[in-house]
Amino acid sequence: MDQFVAWLPITVGFGLLAFGSIGTNFTPLWGLPGVASWALAGICGVSLLFTWWARVSLGSLWSGLVSRKEDHTFIQSGAYRLVRHPIYTGLIVAAIAHAVVIGQVANLAGALLMALGFWLKARLEERFLSQELGAATYSEYRRRTPMLVPFWPARG
Repeated sequence: MDQFVAWLPITVGFGLLAFGSIGTNFTPLWGLPGVASWALAGICGVSLLFTWWARVSLGSLWSGLVSRKEDHTFIQSGAYRLVRHPIYTGLIVAAIAHAVVIGQVANLAGALLMALGFWLKARLEERFLSQELGAATYSEYRRRTPMLVPFWPARG
């Protein structure tokens, strides 16, 4: 049930982000100059590369669902030195950048829903890792590494 609570806003948000402005006659909230649109497209691309780097760092431990794997441990290298949930960080930043370029309410709402869902899923994973791999070890990692925003002060 907890995983459903996280996946629901992610799924609805993705639908709004991807398809929220199709077939509508709404005027965008703003019009960005070409250079700003290209900069945000670059941010989107870099964010997806960050997500890919994190996915590669996880290797066989990656799963779309929160579940225990054989020889499960938590990764503290690569992108995981910067944030505890770099895949979600990259996806959130890419979604927000994409929504800002489009500039319509439905797309922006979709990006925010996705961010909420990924935050909920990250919290679920944190509880799982603390229970399964040891609260003391994981709390030290939490103390020194921010959850989603690199260089943001970490809180255990």
